[in-house]
Amino acid sequence: MASLPSFLDPLPSRPSHGPYANAFFDHAYPLAPAHCLWWPPLKPGRRVETIVLFIPGNPGLLDFYTPFLTALQDKDLTENLAILAHAHIDHTPGVYTRASPHSRHSLTSQVQSAIEAFDALSAEFPIARVMIIGHSVGAWVALQVLKERSEDVAGVFLLFPTICHIAKTPNGRKLSTLFKPFPRRIISRLSVIGKYMPLPVLHRLVGLEWPINQLKVLLELIRSPQSISAALLMGHEEMLQIRDLDVNLLQENRHRLWFYFADHDDWVGKQRHHILSNFKPDSGSLRITFGEPFIPHAFCINHGEEVARQCHQWLLEMNINLSLS
Repeated sequence: MASLPSFLDPLPSRPSHGPYANAFFDHAYPLAPAHCLWWPPLKPGRRVETIVLFIPGNPGLLDFYTPFLTALQDKDLTENLAILAHAHIDHTPGVYTRASPHSRHSLTSQVQSAIEAFDALSAEFPIARVMIIGHSVGAWVALQVLKERSEDVAGVFLLFPTICHIAKTPNGRKLSTLFKPFPRRIISRLSVIGKYMPLPVLHRLVGLEWPINQLKVLLELIRSPQSISAALLMGHEEMLQIRDLDVNLLQENRHRLWFYFADHDDWVGKQRHHILSNFKPDSGSLRITFGEPFIPHAFCINHGEEVARQCHQWLLEMNINLSLS
């Protein structure tokens, strides 16, 4: 089993199936424990020089992202890259709060938990460069960490970023009603159906292109009313809180930001143009990447390798820039 930093505790109830360790971050009250995955450097005993703090989208189930994050580390020829993936509190089935499995951890609480994870990494590895990768709403959370710790963040990679006016996107307009209290309760209670759903049936419902391992993660989610409720609650707060683009934050940190947009993304929609019109990269900059048409917003399901390749190029660029500065 991979060795853990001192701020993480083992999570034996979730065995690892790769070069990473399942763990939890025991956040201080009023926050609750959060599921984490830890990838130590590929070569045992190698000094950690670069650390990725990964913040997922919604639902924040880290098991969806293990192919992507494992591929990202596999491309690190220096063998000194470590990765901490930090889930949203209450989203991982079986990892709930101390007080109640039906607690209400707000979007603000998720931001605070990510800041605490960043601070723990900085304290444990004071010489390492700590950078953040955020997917979807995780990109917005990553920007909040950057705002609070701007002097310490080496770089931020924003994948399929939903960082402004989510409620005005095509999916936001279609789905926002489902996040409200009454529909949320109904949907979470319907998860009892998932307890009796065979994996082959789910495979046919969601599409045969889904890998079996990812289907198992999805099945675990739909069998958990607590996780569904937490994800829907977070979605509701995203619609209400993620509004105006923080242009000043983007401009002030322009040299530490990298963007990856899908060719078509109904969770971003016309907001992509709004973001790009306010955030103008330097002439000749490669900080804005437009993905291949076949890579969707939910890239982690079966396109982790392609996105990991791009993130690795960004990592090289970031490390070169920091070495020259």
